Amino acid sequence: MTAAAMAALATVAAALAAGTAPATPDAPSAHAGAERPLREFRGSVERLPAKLRHRMTGNSWHRGCPVGLGDLRLLKVTHLDFHGDATQGRLVVNEDDAKGMLRVLRRAYAKRFPIRRMELIDRYGADDHRSMRHDNTSAFNCRFVNGTSRWSLHAYGRAIDINPRENPYVDGDYVSPPEGRPFADRSDHRKGMLYGHGSVARAMKRIIGWRWAGSWSGARDYQHFSSTGH
Repeated sequence: MTAAAMAALATVAAALAAGTAPATPDAPSAHAGAERPLREFRGSVERLPAKLRHRMTGNSWHRGCPVGLGDLRLLKVTHLDFHGDATQGRLVVNEDDAKGMLRVLRRAYAKRFPIRRMELIDRYGADDHRSMRHDNTSAFNCRFVNGTSRWSLHAYGRAIDINPRENPYVDGDYVSPPEGRPFADRSDHRKGMLYGHGSVARAMKRIIGWRWAGSWSGARDYQHFSSTGH
């Protein structure tokens, strides 16, 4: 190795040791340690199997919902957890958005965006608050917008909430879930947080046209993406 090459390596090592490498928005810190090679991404889009239809009926779906079970698709995808380990998650979304959402999540994985857990909301009795308390990322849930009799876009499978603890709903002093209060200050970039100029928001907009509710005026729902932005 030449003297010039050794000097260059020493400069890089010193910068990493000092923590001066810039962090990428909505991605792990660049000086959090050596990155392990990513496992191959595995993803699929499937019709809802009979066992899952049975499980969802009376929980996340019921008669009178604005979409039928046949209009929904099950996504199985690889994602990174908060320990940097690749794991498999599941989401239910609208058939029309399923392939695009798979591409978005593939992009998030390639960018090493961490998702704490991704389980069907039926595990939490279709209770949005319980799911958020467990920092669970979820999509379809046949429910109204809180405090109204208007269907949420989640009821159509056209919305997703990502890392609710790190990306809470904030309206003045009100923060939901309450565990998300330390993350209400968006100037402190930390693992799992979403930003309008980050890789996830850009992929959502570019690939499927979904918009981020963290850019609302007034109250902001930092976890939320949907086909209309509401």
